[in-house]
Amino acid sequence: MNNTHIKSLLAATSCALLLSASALAQPVTDGVDNDPRPSGWDLTQKIEAATYGSHRSPENSARDQYRHPIGTLSFFGLTDDMTVLEIWPGSGWYTEILAPVLRKNGKLIVASYDPNLPNQPDYRYQLHKELMGKFAGNPQVYDQVKAIAWSDPQTQSLNAAGQVDMILTFRSIHGWINDGVAKAVFEDFSEVLKPGGRLGIVQHRAPAGSDPRSSAEMGYVPEATVIELAKAAGFSLVSKSEVNANPADDHDHPEGVWTLPPSLRLGDRNREEYLRIGESDRMTLLFVKGEVTDGWDLTLLDRPGTDAVLAP
Repeated sequence: MNNTHIKSLLAATSCALLLSASALAQPVTDGVDNDPRPSGWDLTQKIEAATYGSHRSPENSARDQYRHPIGTLSFFGLTDDMTVLEIWPGSGWYTEILAPVLRKNGKLIVASYDPNLPNQPDYRYQLHKELMGKFAGNPQVYDQVKAIAWSDPQTQSLNAAGQVDMILTFRSIHGWINDGVAKAVFEDFSEVLKPGGRLGIVQHRAPAGSDPRSSAEMGYVPEATVIELAKAAGFSLVSKSEVNANPADDHDHPEGVWTLPPSLRLGDRNREEYLRIGESDRMTLLFVKGEVTDGWDLTLLDRPGTDAVLAP
């Protein structure tokens, strides 16, 4: 990273601290359309409004303390005029926040499990059904969201090539490694992103040096493996954040990440201990399609709460 970039980031940090203080004084809105502020107000504040919106379920809001959506999406540089592709949104935890942010000026596409594909795990059909029910039940938030079917490698219909500004994937890479499709998935991502487009990744993190084939079975993946997969598909690592790190997670649990909340697969066995640990330790990585150049906008990395560390 050259000196020009570093100076730019230092200046942006001072500005971001002022914006953060201003945000604390702002009223919380419903996160959809009832905000009195002009369209140019800080995007971190818009993400905050969506995060604290009344449309979110209490169960999902309770996970904010572990998943840090404001810091995570700010770190990724989300703006409200982007075309964003969310990969495997499950029942829509992050979709609850992305949809209102992008509803007016941008576009949100969710790549959900293909409900017409036979012989998938039962949870895929259930999560897709829950997601579609969420959309139908609250058109004020979700009427502009486009859902596409995607169960790689059987169905590959992410989007037209080069049409997406940002791809977001949360805690899914271990599954692609287990299924032997991780390389193809990252290549799909590269195809649908515009040149210079962003890839934001949150993933359960295995200790450095772990065998990715073994650790993926427990839900964890070494950070170096994710970086290698992305680079092999034509991405450059821009920055890392520890916003989703959890030092209390020792990565060694009988049922892997599913031992911890919210799954708590062991039921009441050692339940209090696992609740004390919280959700898993996670990497948070930002990539760009192609090379990072002097013209690439790095200032968005210094929004409040992002805890960014620039890649060398």
